[in-house]
Formats: sequence, structure tokens, C-alpha cells
Amino acid sequence: MADRSAVPASKRAARPVLFARLIKVEHSVYALPFAYAGAILADLGLPSWQALVWITVAMVAGRSAAMALNRLIDAELDARNPRTASRELPAGRLRRGEVVAFTVVSLGVLVLAAFNLSPPCRYLWPIVVAAFVLYPYTKRFTWFCHYALGLTDGLAPAAAWIAVSGSLALAPVLLFFAVGLWVGGFDAIYGCFDVEFDRREGIHSIAARFGQAAALRAAAASHAAAIALLVWVGISLGLPLAYYVGMVLVGALLMWSSVDIARRGLSRVGMMFMTVNGLVGIVYLGVVAAAVVAL
Repeated sequence: MADRSAVPASKRAARPVLFARLIKVEHSVYALPFAYAGAILADLGLPSWQALVWITVAMVAGRSAAMALNRLIDAELDARNPRTASRELPAGRLRRGEVVAFTVVSLGVLVLAAFNLSPPCRYLWPIVVAAFVLYPYTKRFTWFCHYALGLTDGLAPAAAWIAVSGSLALAPVLLFFAVGLWVGGFDAIYGCFDVEFDRREGIHSIAARFGQAAALRAAAASHAAAIALLVWVGISLGLPLAYYVGMVLVGALLMWSSVDIARRGLSRVGMMFMTVNGLVGIVYLGVVAAAVVAL
């Protein structure tokens, strides 16, 4: 691992910026909108501001802890991968002890938020933390790792539903699996960029095990299944026509990456598919809000 002293002072960013980069704070658009959607659907209306604030705190703290743990666990792998060697830990811009402290504080804030939400959250938060710890290891023994990540993110809408309602139902279970398939699908595409490294290092992914074409087919199938599950959410809750009209747009966004990659090739699309997928949660939240208003 690089020594931080070797990094020129002119290129050292402020600590908050480094931690924001460490956890890729901009990727919050993947899970946070689905958490809000889960909270709104639990009430079929806007939850209390207190609930929304604590859900936001829990989501930000939980995601920060999860990403920091991922970076800690994968630091040596990241250092050997040319694509990830410039990340904050392998590049020496952040010290391991700093990231451990950041993780502990984030977990503490997550637990604090859990105790300010519905009573079941006080007992269920260890499940979320266990998922944070286990996911980074799955790539070391199974190509199902993409869906381990997806289902970890899928906890967001299910947990937000429980945070508001204090109970579980069919709809949050469907949301859990829908988000799992959505995230797992685009992570399978993401794995195509590291095929050679993964095979050399013994890291598992669909692309490394079955090839890029298989990974792209798995992503398309996963996203089609995610659309079906999201439609089922509307049916299970008796949502109005506005929801299904909005789902046409959500479905188009979900499938666009597969269509664009098939048309132009993955090398030309590059990371653009991540940007498109980042819109899915935001648009879905808008669809849910419009559907609830239309009730």
C-alpha cells in the first residue's frame, strides 16, 4: 500500500472530500430513492417528517459503513488491480485506521437511527450490518456475488417499510427482490470490465465464469424480472393507473443499458450504463409519489 507521504501535497484533497470519494457518495441515488419509495408505499402517503429524517440518517450512515467496509476488505485486491489502484486506501491518501474509525462511527449512527424508528428496527439492524460484512467476501467464492450486492441494497426499501409501518407485507418483499435483481444486473455488467484481473486473481463473477455475453444476458434477464416484480408491487397494493403508466418509463430505463450495449458494444458505452441506472430509482420514486397522490 502506498505511503501517504509519497502523495504530493498539491494533490491531497481535504479529508471530507476523500471520504466522499471513498464511499462514492454520488451512488446514493441507487438505494436512497427506493428507501423513500418503500416508506411512502408503507403509508400510501407521505410519512412523518421525523420518520423521513431518521430513514435518511439510517440510509446515509448504513451506506457509508457498507462502502467503507468494502474498501477495507478489498484494499489489497484494489491495490493489485490497475483500475482500482488509485482509490483512497491503496493509493495511501487515507490510512486504514482512519477508515476503520469512520466505519465505526457510521455504524453507531445507523444504530442510533434504528432506535428512533419503529420498534422492530431496534432488533433488526444486525441483519443489515451482517449483509454489509458478508457481501465483500462473496466475490471470493461465488459468481452470485452480484446478487449478494443487489439484495444488500434491496434491504433499503424493505427496511424503510418496516421503519414506517413496524410490520412486513408482500410489497416490501417484492421491492427487496426487485432492487436485488436491478442492482445485481448492472453489477454483472460492471464485472465485465475486470474479467482478466478477476480470472487471474481467482475472483468470481458471471463474466469471469461464463463470459461477457452471458453476463450481459443475465443482466437483461434480471432487469426484465425486476420490472415484473415492480408491477406486482402495484397490483399487491391496488395502486392506480398512474403507477403502471410510470412503470413504462421505469422499464424503458431499466432495459436501455442492454439495448445500448447490444447496439454499440460495451467498450463504446463504457460507464454510461451506470448513469442511466442511477436514474431508475429517482424516476421510480416519482412514479410512486404520483401514484399515491392519484389514490
